[in-house]
Amino acid sequence: MEAQQELSGWRKWLEGIGDYVVFFSRFFRNIFTGGFEWSEFVRQCYEIGYRSMMLVGITSFIMGLVLILQLRPSLVDLGAESMLPKTLSVALVREIGPVITAIICAGKIASSIGAELGSMKVTEQIDAMEVSGANPVQYLVVTRILATSFMIPLLTVIGDAIGLFGGFLALNFTDSISFSLYFNKCIASLDFSDLLPAVAKTVLFGFAVGFVGCYKGYHSDKGTESVGIAANSAVVTASLWIFIIDAIAVQITSLLFYK
Repeated sequence: MEAQQELSGWRKWLEGIGDYVVFFSRFFRNIFTGGFEWSEFVRQCYEIGYRSMMLVGITSFIMGLVLILQLRPSLVDLGAESMLPKTLSVALVREIGPVITAIICAGKIASSIGAELGSMKVTEQIDAMEVSGANPVQYLVVTRILATSFMIPLLTVIGDAIGLFGGFLALNFTDSISFSLYFNKCIASLDFSDLLPAVAKTVLFGFAVGFVGCYKGYHSDKGTESVGIAANSAVVTASLWIFIIDAIAVQITSLLFYK
């Protein structure tokens, strides 16, 4: 009995992977299909980017402020207080900024996409689009995934800048440093090898957020409760994928850039 249950679990897991692969192939095919929905893509960029900017900005500002306040006592004990701008900028740009922004977007955007497409699935709007000859994958899925892949890197860059400004204010609570000197130190401490991997993995984070949200919403079951399940599952799965992608990206970056 246990062997049968275990076999059934493995079968469901493999079927789930197969569904992901099929869904990805449909998305990939429809990118190159004629008649790209530019108006819907721009609308999604506005919904995903502009409407998330306030949340990302506040979180990044607090993160930069808190990091300086937490790092300062340790660096002062080591006599390395002047390293605070460099330490903050490297930590924020390489790791903390991209991951925190992606997790925020997973909670806000993946759940929103999952609930929106899930409700359309429940009310049979997606079926109606297919019957009418429209392409729901191109209109609903491709535009959202490309919008998240484009806007989350942009949100990360904005969040990093706001986080560095928060660190500047925190540093001036106890010390006195000019704005130009602080940001010159931050910029001088960053290399191309810091910026390129950070931006590249945010593109993958954005793709994961959009893809998981669309997949969970598009494959939700019938019934109103499935909308909530799709939204919740989208957040959990997208967050997990963000950490997996980040772990792989850090290993690759360490081998290529930080030997």
